[in-house]
Amino acid sequence: MNKPMIVGVAGGTGSGKTTLAEHIAKAFGDNVTVIAHDSYYHLQVGKTYEQRCLTNYDHPDAFETDLLRAHLDALCRGECVDVPVYDYTIHNRSDKVVRVCPTPLIVLEGILIFSDAELRDMMDLRIFVDTDADERILRRILRDTKERARSLDSVISQYLTTVKPMHEAFVEPFKRYADVIVPGGGNNPIALEMIVQCICKQTGLHTVK
Repeated sequence: MNKPMIVGVAGGTGSGKTTLAEHIAKAFGDNVTVIAHDSYYHLQVGKTYEQRCLTNYDHPDAFETDLLRAHLDALCRGECVDVPVYDYTIHNRSDKVVRVCPTPLIVLEGILIFSDAELRDMMDLRIFVDTDADERILRRILRDTKERARSLDSVISQYLTTVKPMHEAFVEPFKRYADVIVPGGGNNPIALEMIVQCICKQTGLHTVK
């Protein structure tokens, strides 16, 4: 198998990164693997739940990005890897892993994937999903309270103390490295069609009918 094409999908919290990545995955079926940067949050050993709650999860240091780069290198060599599984309800990695084997297309999505130069350089196509801040925080509130067992107060506090300042420091400035900027979130059919056609051209893949 030839070296996989790596597509990076970045953007702020609640911007629609995951939605766009899922649309790309649906277009290419079994030929694509989606990997989330969130899976590579550091394993926090010896910390209580209360202590883990205080971690700044929106700073690059919260991630084991060197492991992610090593896994991408292995996939590009044709090797399978064991991707960690992160449990948002306990603010820590679980004891589970997901076995991932090489596919012609790898979609990497995450808030901070453009802030690491080495990781950024591994990407063949860089996409930034650009969504208004008010829409993003509303999406985050709905997601975290419904899917991640968070209280409304904790979501708002985290947004104001870490999410917003980290976005301004490590997300928004790196938008300039994007090859494509998708406005309005992950449900942009015209942008998606352009991205899919670009991937088809570069990989020779065909979309799933």
